[in-house]
Amino acid sequence: MRPLNGILTLNGRALGVNRWAMKNLHDYEIEVSAATIDGNGHVNNVEYVRWMQDAGIDHFARLGGLRVLKGIKGTWVARSTTIKYIRPAMLGDRVRVRTWVEEGRRVMSTRKYEISRVSDGVELARGETDWVLISIETGRPMEIPEEIAALFAEER
Repeated sequence: MRPLNGILTLNGRALGVNRWAMKNLHDYEIEVSAATIDGNGHVNNVEYVRWMQDAGIDHFARLGGLRVLKGIKGTWVARSTTIKYIRPAMLGDRVRVRTWVEEGRRVMSTRKYEISRVSDGVELARGETDWVLISIETGRPMEIPEEIAALFAEER
């Protein structure tokens, strides 16, 4: 499923409008360093998850989300992450992590990721994380306020 102008699609078929299906795609780029290479001579699998998290944080920050979180005394906590590794990234590769929030629910949102090599566009991995909004004061899930949902609205 991919967001396209606010409409969820699957294999080119429209599935309906989702208030969280964004045009707000965000690209985050990384150059593969020696510190990320494992014993197999390619990027360690854990690094892809780190890149996904970093890309999501960067996206949220650029939309003004960190200010909103501070105001509501909330934080995002990962509930689950899945990733499919397709091809390895190698030392010196420039990697693009494209991310967007696919869906928002009462206390949780799903963020999707596509990871590719910049030089040739080859897809390296894809994944998703379910994030839960947590109250810093109580440690319990809190409802996602409209102010956060509006950061990702199609009208932006």
